[in-house]
Amino acid sequence: MSEFKIARRETSNVHVLELKGYLDAHTAPKLEEAFQELLKADRTKIVVNCKDLSYISSAGLGVFMAFIEDVRNKAGDIKLTNMSSKVYNVFDLLGFPLLYDIFKDESEAVKKFNDKK
Repeated sequence: MSEFKIARRETSNVHVLELKGYLDAHTAPKLEEAFQELLKADRTKIVVNCKDLSYISSAGLGVFMAFIEDVRNKAGDIKLTNMSSKVYNVFDLLGFPLLYDIFKDESEAVKKFNDKK
């Protein structure tokens, strides 16, 4: 079975999810749960750091699509950072750069949230 972990932390009033391992149909529910918890707590400034994400399937991509509207309806956003070229290519193939802000570095994404004050 694929291993997948999510580390959670807060920096500058932005909630960071650090993804590690394989995000696929078996592990996608963990990410769904993380997004649900953040939404329930009205934490809608979310940065997903993909530095240690080694694989993402269509099921994993579906989790992002399932939550982006709810997050944006609460005046928040999901920003993606630190993707390997392999993971970025999957996002790019499906047009995600048109829907999401994708940054090379987590600090850029956090700064973007805080510049909107």
